[in-house]
Amino acid sequence: MATAGRSAGGRGARRSSGRRVGVAADRRPKPTNRDAQRSSKREAPRPSDGDAARSADRAPAEPFRLAYVRGVTPAKWARIWVERMRRIPLELTRIDQPQQESVLHERTADVALVRLPIDRDGLHAIPLYEEQPVVVVPKGHAIAAADEVSMAEVAELGSPVHPFDPNVETTLEVVAAGVGSIVLPQSVARLHARRDLVAKPVTDAEATGIALAWLSDPQPPRTESEQEHIDTFIGIVRGRTANSSRD
Repeated sequence: MATAGRSAGGRGARRSSGRRVGVAADRRPKPTNRDAQRSSKREAPRPSDGDAARSADRAPAEPFRLAYVRGVTPAKWARIWVERMRRIPLELTRIDQPQQESVLHERTADVALVRLPIDRDGLHAIPLYEEQPVVVVPKGHAIAAADEVSMAEVAELGSPVHPFDPNVETTLEVVAAGVGSIVLPQSVARLHARRDLVAKPVTDAEATGIALAWLSDPQPPRTESEQEHIDTFIGIVRGRTANSSRD
């Protein structure tokens, strides 16, 4: 009996020692250093269409180009543009009167503040205001004490009346030296004011007008956004508010 018991116990012991308990052993090969390096190099995410659109939105916008003749002060309108059109920069360029039509026809400016008269062929123009003409003479001149003068009084001076042209700075030097006088728009005389010169209103001289001008039928045609920018600036100079209708 003892032998049988030992024999049974022995068989039980052998069966017990041969049983595998728990999770089967993982026989997959262990990753090497090369495998680890490959797994660490993940592919960079490709930009989505939304990312591309956001990138395009952040790209600098083309400026709106405003040219203006000597003497005109566009500061008020420029300030309103910046307040309403924050994403569209405003590019300002001062020009002389002989350039005021060519900058539009050559499309180096989108709109221009011009001094009338102009050749309106191919151009739209909105008159904005008129300028008071003045005569500029040396400080010690006979008419320097007058409040205002007429063109007849200017002619009686017996000295040449110089033309108003792009060489106005040089002409004013000549006038300051005591040679002649010059009739200018008041804004131009103010721009080039000097201590040795005085400017007096001329009561019967023809006033000059300032207008906003732009191409009427550009080729190639403007894009929709370019036309919207012009319409916006027209509204600004006409005094429209940001919420007012264009009708």
